[in-house]
Amino acid sequence: MAEKTKARKLAQAAPTSTQFSDATVTRGPGGETHQVSEGGVPVLTTAQGIPVYDDQNSLKVGPRGPVLLEDFALREKLFHFDHERIPERVVHARGFGAHGFFEITDPALAKLSTADVFQRVGEQTPAFVRFSTVAGNKGSADVARDVRGFAVKLYTQQGNWDIVGNNIPVFFIQDAIKFPDLIHAAKQEPDRGFPQAQTAHDNFWDFLSLSPEAMHMAMWIMSDRTLPRSFRFMEGFGVHTFRLIDVAGKSTFVKFHWKPKLGLQSVVWNEAVKLNGADPDFHRRDMWDAITGGDFPEWEFGVQIFDEAFVESFDFDVLDATKLIPEELVPVKIVGRLVLNRVVDNFFAETEQVAFSTGNVPPGIGFTNDPLLQGRNFSYLDTQLKRLGSTNFTHLPINAPKCPFHTLQQDGHMAMINPRGRANYEPNSWGPEKGGPRESPTIGYKPAAEQISGDKLQARGDLFADHYSQARQFYVSQTAVEQLHIKDAFVFELSKVETPAIRARMVSHLLNIDKGLAKTVADGLGLLEMPKPAIPARKVIETLPPSPALSIIQNGPKRFEGRKLGILVTDGVDMALLGALQKAVEGAGGLVELVAPKVGGVVCSDGMLMPAKQKVNGGPSVLYDAVAILPSAEGAALLAQEATAKDFVNDAFAHAKFIAYGPHATVLFDKINLTADLDAGCLALKKPADAAAFIQACGALRFWPREAKTHAV
Repeated sequence: MAEKTKARKLAQAAPTSTQFSDATVTRGPGGETHQVSEGGVPVLTTAQGIPVYDDQNSLKVGPRGPVLLEDFALREKLFHFDHERIPERVVHARGFGAHGFFEITDPALAKLSTADVFQRVGEQTPAFVRFSTVAGNKGSADVARDVRGFAVKLYTQQGNWDIVGNNIPVFFIQDAIKFPDLIHAAKQEPDRGFPQAQTAHDNFWDFLSLSPEAMHMAMWIMSDRTLPRSFRFMEGFGVHTFRLIDVAGKSTFVKFHWKPKLGLQSVVWNEAVKLNGADPDFHRRDMWDAITGGDFPEWEFGVQIFDEAFVESFDFDVLDATKLIPEELVPVKIVGRLVLNRVVDNFFAETEQVAFSTGNVPPGIGFTNDPLLQGRNFSYLDTQLKRLGSTNFTHLPINAPKCPFHTLQQDGHMAMINPRGRANYEPNSWGPEKGGPRESPTIGYKPAAEQISGDKLQARGDLFADHYSQARQFYVSQTAVEQLHIKDAFVFELSKVETPAIRARMVSHLLNIDKGLAKTVADGLGLLEMPKPAIPARKVIETLPPSPALSIIQNGPKRFEGRKLGILVTDGVDMALLGALQKAVEGAGGLVELVAPKVGGVVCSDGMLMPAKQKVNGGPSVLYDAVAILPSAEGAALLAQEATAKDFVNDAFAHAKFIAYGPHATVLFDKINLTADLDAGCLALKKPADAAAFIQACGALRFWPREAKTHAV
């Protein structure tokens, strides 16, 4: 009897199933849902239990139309994602900010846009810029392989304008509905909490290998663009296509660019690894030292302007954030500049509490129907509410406009500004003194006029389906050195992926980009057989010409301005050679740091005491753009016994840096078996006059021909 009772209870507790077409809903004894499945696979639902029809596309008016507010699945997904972390940002947690100004230098935009900031050449508009990594947590290291945020807040006379961009002109995904998935995949894996500040793990590459739209961005993140030498030496991009709106309401398409006056520069991977150990705050310290030292970083503000006719003729969709417009096709016109000239007074109050939004635009700037941009516009307010604790985050000084502003918004947590007078609503009949502000049909924000029609659906424009053509164009636009770095990066990252199928799947995508690249990566991973190429949704355009603007090396500064020379010295250093080097670097606009056995400094050949910036075991050559080795004869013998001194020279040589050396340095070179390998990037300083030639050579930043000799197979 007991066994029958037990069997009856088990039967009563067993789940029951209901069929809906091919889907099965399994319910427990209390009616609760245990599983929703289709073909045995759980069906994705909202937090309310509503099955999701399409998790790849937000709801739009037609495939290229604006995103609809009624897309509750998009809203919930972004809402939950925006509130995942407190108090640090979910993405861009590790940031560094600085104040400065924006100035228009060319009046060309005044005719195309009513934006007040474009109307007066030479007028300085206050600005705040926040640079950041994307994936790393707040306490991660600066020189991780990662995209860099480049967010600019302009405090214009008609309200704040936020250009919330990156140092890369394209992005991983085409639709904001995929953003939580991308970041979840890139962040530390949820079951183990690591790795963080890096993408060399299964989840990230699993997601990317299942998302062909990310292949263009994959090429960028495996390039040296994600290893910038300094915030000062990287470009910034608005990423999306925006609109300039003129006085008649007519709009022109535009993309925004920031180009560093000091040129582009990155580091190599081995150098980045050692930099993070030597100084995890390398980028922050570099920016702080530059600004406080009076070497104010500067970027040119450029625009790519194009019309509907170009949009119709372009091979790709300008609403697709995974695509760019080559500068050779639509040149970047320089119309302004951005200068950073003041560090923050308090890191938390300013850099941590600054709040950006792509939706913050003044009259004269408009949006397009880019689904990633539209989702970002929708999402940022949620983020600010979660992080800063109140809808009144705009009352914080760093976020408040610097122009007069009047709202009827009131109360709430931490309200510091409330409407004055009797009226806190509109319309009202209380007159100008007590009635408060009114809307303005003349200067108020008006979007660009656009006729929109189409079916309500979840889809993307046809041209969005080309996932490989621009990825190929990016790769063929790189120099041989840069292509080698991309190959190495893919091999390293995918070698950390534990699942062989994911590695093979990525190689199948690379076959559609460049067969040589795919073969090298496959060989580096030891794939036993080459996978078949992934089937492209649209035919790959293999005839797109190289775009030199996409290469870092081809757009280097060809000068040493803003860079740093590290000079390894000992007691008895030749003061004539040292002084000549210091003078040459100073004349080129660079900086010099002395590295010595003791941080107290050295006594030079003329008896003068010269303080050092770094002790040799704390000042590795990775901290410098070029190095000089100037020991005395006795000092060279001592350095030859010091492991960190030998590392200083070995690393500088391996990282293809220019090396100057005095007559006694050969003792150290002999000790590390380097003498026979000295090349044209290693210049002997036989007399003070040789210093100028060395610094001129350093304008190339690296002696890349050496890398072929030092590159590990």
